[in-house]
Amino acid sequence: MTIHEFKQALLICSLLQIGSVFFSKATFAQSPVTTSEIGLGIGGANYKGELAPSYRFGNNQPALTVFYRRDISKPITVRGGIMLSHRIKDDNTISDDAYNLPYPNYRQAEVKLSLAELSGVVEYNFLDYYDMRRNPRFSPYFFAGLAGFVYNVKLATDNGLLASDLNKPYKTKIGVAIPFGAGVKYALSRHWNLGLEFGARKLLTDNLDDLAEADGPVVANRHDKDWYFYNGISLSYTIFRLNCPPPYRATPGILD
Repeated sequence: MTIHEFKQALLICSLLQIGSVFFSKATFAQSPVTTSEIGLGIGGANYKGELAPSYRFGNNQPALTVFYRRDISKPITVRGGIMLSHRIKDDNTISDDAYNLPYPNYRQAEVKLSLAELSGVVEYNFLDYYDMRRNPRFSPYFFAGLAGFVYNVKLATDNGLLASDLNKPYKTKIGVAIPFGAGVKYALSRHWNLGLEFGARKLLTDNLDDLAEADGPVVANRHDKDWYFYNGISLSYTIFRLNCPPPYRATPGILD
């Protein structure tokens, strides 16, 4: 077998394995019990872009999330959520060498940013979290999905030479992001769960801070994309639903 044939065989096996996870009969809630969760989370939202060239934990600003989660199979859960955050970011937020650079010193810019995100993600759980025989009951997980967000942004500068180009009123914009990350769930009781999560959002724009479209001199690197992050803790409540055996379902639906 050649290397090319081996790669093809490996790809086919991988696709079959993924398909068995998503399209097996167990996927569509054939288990005796189906679970869903409603939850609330608090944490920090962070921004990475022109005014913050690297991720720094100290740059986190308060953020709030609400979410709904539903199990699809033992390893797979889906989650929809809303995140809200407000932050103020400037070229001198943290006094260290990372900000003592020509562009930040020249721009002297400040951004006020309010953001609301609506996301849908798929979570892969490494352990059977809803097996009540396990004690303690917990599971690490990965997640990935798609998000849309709307944000209000206001750009300003202390450099008089750039004031006419960078001092702008509030603007409302929308964007698309690709959320992904990891977390861990821990059962406090049969119904209550504690969660810890860190997630990144890869944006399809470089204008979260409104610098990429600034008039006048070039004050931003327009060849990369902005990011934002969320890390926080959550508390959720599990709702259990007993599923009737198939012969006793009068009008079974796609999620029954």
